Amino acid sequence: MTTSAEKIRAWTGPTILSFGFRPFFLLGAIWAALAMVIWVFMLAGANVLPTAFDSVSWHAHEFLFGYLGAVLAGFLLTAVPNWTGRLPIVGWPLAGLVGLWVAGRVAVAISALVPWWAVMAVDTGFLLVLALVLGREIIAGRNWRNLVVLLLVLGMALANALYHLDAAGGGFAAGGIGLRIGLGAAVFLIALIGGRIVPSFTRNWLAQRRSPVLPVPFNRADRAVLALTLVSLLVWIIWPAANLTAVFGALAALAHFWRMSRWAGYHTGAEALVWVLHAGYAFIPLGFLSISMGALLPGMAAAAEHVWMAGGIGLMTLAVMTRASLGHAGKPLHASRPVTVLYLALIVSVLARFAAGGLPEQAWLLHVAAGAWIAAFAGFAVLYWPILTRPKTAQRRPSHA
Repeated sequence: MTTSAEKIRAWTGPTILSFGFRPFFLLGAIWAALAMVIWVFMLAGANVLPTAFDSVSWHAHEFLFGYLGAVLAGFLLTAVPNWTGRLPIVGWPLAGLVGLWVAGRVAVAISALVPWWAVMAVDTGFLLVLALVLGREIIAGRNWRNLVVLLLVLGMALANALYHLDAAGGGFAAGGIGLRIGLGAAVFLIALIGGRIVPSFTRNWLAQRRSPVLPVPFNRADRAVLALTLVSLLVWIIWPAANLTAVFGALAALAHFWRMSRWAGYHTGAEALVWVLHAGYAFIPLGFLSISMGALLPGMAAAAEHVWMAGGIGLMTLAVMTRASLGHAGKPLHASRPVTVLYLALIVSVLARFAAGGLPEQAWLLHVAAGAWIAAFAGFAVLYWPILTRPKTAQRRPSHA
């Protein structure tokens, strides 16, 4: 019976098409950096792209649905074969999915020249096709517990369609319900999947070092936190500026801080590849806390969303990309000094962007945020280019981190 490894080895085309994480992580990182460069020119008043979106809405869309869509595809196309025991998508079918993602980026960029419904069809089509691929594997593999992941991907597709409809109707899409649904789905995905991999990887690393302190395994308390998270996100999506949102945001923040306290993250300072997972997840409760503040102080609302978008999503995805790429390429699970600098650059970017929201007259903070963001993702593309485009190296002694 053919195995995943045998199917991957049987592919004789470009190495980058041998596994889902390779093209999507690399292109996602390049786009994260390039889109930020374009955004800087847009802020300066340059008419860079013939897009029908206003500049802020284009910027938010290309991060939430463009960049995150790529990373989500790379992660899930790599993880689902492990969940279901079925074979991964490699080769030309993978190339077709990558091409659809690229077509979405081009369609949005030139949307002023194309009918809005055609742009929406191409761009949303990527997430729908991804959902079909994942759904086929999950159902065929009878992996029912991960159906929630499929529902969240479909939620992202719905959010993207609503975003396009809002923009086509002349609305400010970056402030609409499409963005909140998409961001809410992304936050819940991190709470769900991150809530499993962060303590799991931490346990492996600490156990290898014979630490007497280990993370608490996933249990009913985690399910309760996830239930509260779902309710809090729904309240925020429907009533973003209500007092009720402030209450649920504060409760969710406390619940996630408590959840993190059970994962022994304070013992992982010696390995950046592990502590960055805790740092990335920490932006989930910080985001809830900021959303709570934003409901009471409207001027803080946009800055609060950046805590989730740039912090929770940005840092967590960078952490997962750096780790997964090393592991699946047969490299030691250790963050080198340059990779650690990438993490620190992204943290600086998030903090500078949040501060800029509270100090709008300090424009230099936006430049710091943009520059650090570009350095983090362009740096990933440069450092990981050989890892993502070359064949897997011979397996070394297992390293748990």
